[in-house]
Amino acid sequence: MRNALGLMLASVMTALVITGVWFWTSSPRADAAPPQTVAARKAEPLPAPAAAKLALKDDVEITASLSKPAPAPAPIPAPQAMRSTCANPDALGVSRTVVIDTTGGPGFGFLQYKQFDFLTDKEVVLTFDDGPWPTTPAVLKALSDECTKALFFPVGKHTTYHPEILKQVAAAGHTIGSHTWSHAHLDSKKLTEAQVKEEIEKGFSAVKMALGTAPAPFFRFPGLGHTQPALSYLASRNISMFSVDVDSNDFKSSGPDQVIQNVMTKLDKQGKGVILMHDLQKHTAVALPTLLRRLKAGGYKVVQMKAKEQLETLPEYDAMLVKDQKVPAVASRPISSVVQTVSQ
Repeated sequence: MRNALGLMLASVMTALVITGVWFWTSSPRADAAPPQTVAARKAEPLPAPAAAKLALKDDVEITASLSKPAPAPAPIPAPQAMRSTCANPDALGVSRTVVIDTTGGPGFGFLQYKQFDFLTDKEVVLTFDDGPWPTTPAVLKALSDECTKALFFPVGKHTTYHPEILKQVAAAGHTIGSHTWSHAHLDSKKLTEAQVKEEIEKGFSAVKMALGTAPAPFFRFPGLGHTQPALSYLASRNISMFSVDVDSNDFKSSGPDQVIQNVMTKLDKQGKGVILMHDLQKHTAVALPTLLRRLKAGGYKVVQMKAKEQLETLPEYDAMLVKDQKVPAVASRPISSVVQTVSQ
């Protein structure tokens, strides 16, 4: 009897244990959080053993990557020679370009200023006065055909007549200074000191108005007529003064051939120097292609002169110029929107 009762009690206890295990594994826990979407779940720290395995795996991968040789860098392209934009293989060209520090107003051209003899034998500087003028584009074409550069000294008034031509000079890469406002001879006793200053400053302001940018602080006196007060003023403005070594006398030449003869005869005698011409003169425009070829044949080389810093014009003369011209300093519309070529 007792044995039968004990056996029955053991069976009941076994059944209860099995039922409890099933209930615990299949029923949700009372403290379990509600189901979440993947996006709403927060990252939970891995159990310590798993985290340790992951860290070990990362260390192994990093170590393995460090032990591998780094990929060879891409080969550096060999330096390419700059392609010349000059279409003329036998062009006169430019042998060198010099930059001038105009502090204190240094002078160039041995006829008047002998302080700085920087040109070597057979070197020349091409300079043109009195433009811009309708003849200037022909001068620019001759220079372009020989892939060479020059220094232009425009007259202020002329820049107001032909600002687009002066822009062509700048676009071609030539250096642009000034030759006074009205080509007045500043050594004239009729001019006051204030008038001399106005001629100088308005000339530079006119170039700036035409180009929309500051000119080089390079100046040539009309007729090469300088005075000590004018020289001192230019020096105070750090404007470099230009005279000549070889005068073409193109303004009184009988024709292009005489212009060429004047230049080459004097140049062959002196061997180098600053050459004075006028882009205003038709004879010069016609003579220039042949003259440049003669320079090349004679072994002469062109030096281009640039300024270290451009000139800061004086606001009162900028304003004076605008008032005198009764035009805005800057066009409100581009020329292409005002004037259009419809047939050619």
